[in-house]
Amino acid sequence: MAAADSRSLIETLVGFDTTSAKSNLALIEFLQARLAEHGVAARLVHDETGRKANLYATVGPQDRPGVLLSGHSDVVPVAGQAWTGDPFAVREADGRLYGRGTADMKSFLAVAFAYLPAMAAAELKTPIHIAVSYDEEVGCLGVRRLLEMLNGLPVKPALCIIGEPTGMRVVVAHKGKQAYRVRVRGLACHSSLAPQGVNAIDVAAELAVFLRHLARRQAEGGRRDDAYGVPFSTINTGRIEGGTALNIVPDGCVFDFEIRHLPEDDPAPLVDALTRFARDELEPEMKRVSEASGIAIEPLFGYPGLASDPDDEAVAFVKSLAGANQHGKVSFGTEGGLFQQTAGIATVVCGPGEIAQAHKPDEWIALDQVALCERFMARLIERLSA
Repeated sequence: MAAADSRSLIETLVGFDTTSAKSNLALIEFLQARLAEHGVAARLVHDETGRKANLYATVGPQDRPGVLLSGHSDVVPVAGQAWTGDPFAVREADGRLYGRGTADMKSFLAVAFAYLPAMAAAELKTPIHIAVSYDEEVGCLGVRRLLEMLNGLPVKPALCIIGEPTGMRVVVAHKGKQAYRVRVRGLACHSSLAPQGVNAIDVAAELAVFLRHLARRQAEGGRRDDAYGVPFSTINTGRIEGGTALNIVPDGCVFDFEIRHLPEDDPAPLVDALTRFARDELEPEMKRVSEASGIAIEPLFGYPGLASDPDDEAVAFVKSLAGANQHGKVSFGTEGGLFQQTAGIATVVCGPGEIAQAHKPDEWIALDQVALCERFMARLIERLSA
C-alpha cells in the first residue's frame, strides 16, 4: 500500500506557521478540506477566541468504537534559535527532513493524512478516528475542549494512539507536569538603606533554593522507576524576573517552576512544603518590615501522567502495528494522560522521530522514520479491514 504523498504533506504542514501564539486555522481548514475530498466530515471545536480549533473526524463506521490517531498542530517558537534555513520550509539532506515540527509532530499527521485515501477506500470494519489539537506545547490546553466534546458523543474511540516522537517505539507511560508561578512582593528603598526594605529577589532566591533541596530529596530518596531515562520526579525553576536598578532594593520578583512527576507521584505535597516554608519561615520576617509584603504561589497549568498496563490488549495491538515486542516509558509529556483519565480511553504513545531532535534549531526527522510510520499506517488499515 503506497503513500507517496507523505513527503509533500510534511512539507505542506510544516509550511503553516502554527507557533502556539498564532492561529492554527489555516492548517486545520486545509486538513478539513482534505477530509471532505474523501467524503469524510470533520467537526471543529474552537477556542473561546475563534482563532484556533481542534479537529475530529471518523473514517468508516460511525456507530462503533475505533482507533484514534491523535496529534497536535502547534509548534514551539523559533525566535532566538540559530537555524541554517527557513524553519517553515522543509529542507532535505543526508536522509533527513529539516524544519520546525518535522519531529514534533507534523510528520505523524502528514503520514496519517497521506493514508486517508487508503482509509476511505478500505472497507473498514472498525473506524479510524483522527484528532488534531491546538496549544499542546503550552500545557495541553486545546485538547481539553476536544475531550469535552468526545465525552458527549454516544460512541467514543476505544484506543488512542498519540503520535509524539518515540522512534516508532511503543510507549505505555510518561510523566505528568504541574507548572507554577511565584510572585514575591517586597518593599523598595535606596540600596544604601537595604535593611529598611524587603528584597524580593533575595526572597525569591531562598524559595528557589528550597525547591532545589526538594528536588534533591526526590533524586536521592523519592520513588524511582528505572524504566524512565530520568527515574524520579524532578523540579526545575525555569524563569525569573525582578528588579529595576542595582541601587534600588527590588520590590518585586516573579519566577516560574515546574514539577515533572512520575504518574504514581502526587506533586501536591511538594507544593505544600514550599507554601509552608514561604508562610512560616519567610513571610514573618518580611512583614516585620512591611505588612504589605508577601508571597503568592499560583498554578499555571498541568497535565497528568500516562500509565497504561503493558499487558493490556490495546498495547499488544499497537505493538503488532509497530512490529515490536518491547515497550518503554518517557520523561516528556503528551496529551495521552488526558485521553486516559478524562475520557477513559486506552492510550499508547507511538510516533516517528526522536524527542532529542525536537524543539531545537534545525529540528529534523529521518526519512526512515517516516517509512516506518507509513508501514504502521498500512498495517492499521489492513487490520481494521479484516
